[in-house]
Amino acid sequence: MNNDILILGIETSCDETAAAVVKNGREVLSNIIYSQIDLHTIYGGVVPEIASRKHIEKINQVISQALLEAEVALFELDAVAVTYGPGLVGALLVGVAEAKAISFAAGLPLVGVHHIEGHISANYIEHKELAPPFMSLVVSGGHTHLVNVLDYGQYEILGQTRDDAAGEAFDKVARAIGLGYPGGPKIDRAAKSGDPNAITFPRAKVGDSIYDFSFSGLKSSVLNYLNSAKMQGEEIIVEDVAASFQQAVVDVLVEHSMAAVIERKEHRLALAGGVASNSALRAAMKRACDKEGIELFYPSPVYCTDNAAMIATAGYYDFIRGIRSGLDLNAVPGLKLGER
Repeated sequence: MNNDILILGIETSCDETAAAVVKNGREVLSNIIYSQIDLHTIYGGVVPEIASRKHIEKINQVISQALLEAEVALFELDAVAVTYGPGLVGALLVGVAEAKAISFAAGLPLVGVHHIEGHISANYIEHKELAPPFMSLVVSGGHTHLVNVLDYGQYEILGQTRDDAAGEAFDKVARAIGLGYPGGPKIDRAAKSGDPNAITFPRAKVGDSIYDFSFSGLKSSVLNYLNSAKMQGEEIIVEDVAASFQQAVVDVLVEHSMAAVIERKEHRLALAGGVASNSALRAAMKRACDKEGIELFYPSPVYCTDNAAMIATAGYYDFIRGIRSGLDLNAVPGLKLGER
């Protein structure tokens, strides 16, 4: 008798149309991603209506390819897991509607998955030894969360951004210095040729919470520097601006994360989200963790950005805990971590 559990994951929270089949929560049989980056680059960021329309065009193809690559038929699946929030409401609705249709037609259990929970769960795919409890720093275009992972599906949010997410700040600064969209990888690349100490940008602290983040002031400081330099006719070295800005973000992320793991006496820290693939963040966090004797985990870049394997993985742990969603499942663009 085969006791393996196969989960089909569907992810459409922003501008990636993704589907994956994951076995037993840790083994990825397929992970198909259709990226819309080229479509949105000319606008300097994601256009929600364009994203939603493209999801509608591509989702059936992506799911069919995921099943084909995994060599799995619908009747062999145990459940379908789908991101239902947070994210762009139109984009989320496409994935939720598709998952509900598959659930109804194939008689499969439906599991609604929180997007941030998916990012955290991405670490389970390549780090088979990782299991709760551990600390996680989730950094992406829409989210910056410092989370104490108490157990599968149980989270304590220690800190989060009060304004811009780290990835959002990367995108806005990249646009301001002429690098374009997506900002994260382009700033990371440019910063390698720049001096991170060339310009002093602020490291914001939130007075009433040592774990919360704020990046809007840093973004404004970069814009003010650029405007001042232009008015005074000073040369703007893009690589130095990129490196100095990136260093300011990394310093804050590392400082807050290390304060949390030390105070909570955790010995493991997992990075998650698109910014977790940033080379400067990984290097700085590794140095800090090595100094304190903390084990650091992070996914490969393909599992840092939005993907469906992480949703299937998170869905697996919900599924084996008996969590099910009804066919009345709806998109919840502002869904908070831990809510259902």
